[in-house]
Amino acid sequence: MNFRFVGDKIHGILDYVVAIALVIVPFVLNFQAVSPFAQWFSVVAGIGLFIYSLITGYSLSARALISFRLHLALDFIAGIAFLITPFIFGFGGTPRTIYLVVGAAVILLVFVTDPNVEAKTP
Repeated sequence: MNFRFVGDKIHGILDYVVAIALVIVPFVLNFQAVSPFAQWFSVVAGIGLFIYSLITGYSLSARALISFRLHLALDFIAGIAFLITPFIFGFGGTPRTIYLVVGAAVILLVFVTDPNVEAKTP
């Protein structure tokens, strides 16, 4: 049974949706009241995700400058960062919950995404 069932197109859609959410949600849920760092780290991560999604060698990118496998590695690192950041910087409440959910979801997505993409190559 192949557990890598998410293709690059679905992964790409999720990338852009999550990137936009990472920028908007901290303002909507007022992360600033709990931790300014939690707010701005999320915004910067969302912008970063949007940018590296645009330059990934998959079907929803603007230009193939990095491989999809490198993209997945960056996603994994981002997932780990979201899991540990609330504990390192000591914030709780809603921002911590969002960070933990996003971190776990990103790591799960990496493990269920098929890294073999032929749509675009860098």
